[in-house]
Amino acid sequence: MTESDGEALADLPPSAKLVYKVLEYDGPLTQKGIVEESMLSARTVRYALERLDEVGVIEEDVYFADARQNLYEISEPAAEQADAAVSD
Repeated sequence: MTESDGEALADLPPSAKLVYKVLEYDGPLTQKGIVEESMLSARTVRYALERLDEVGVIEEDVYFADARQNLYEISEPAAEQADAAVSD
């Protein structure tokens, strides 16, 4: 977690911080996977994902195994993205 991510997470509710940590440790997961890992309710996870998306620390992708679901993961810090663009 970068320093800017830490600042963005500081004002979030505990459920959003827990969801962030679950994604940090377990990698990309669907909402159902996050519910199972965090033991939070589906509604709480949905709210936490909305809050994390608002501060820009997660990315949402299509889950190809089941297109009705989304896959959530922690977004790369802007500095890492810039370094990757320069090295290409």
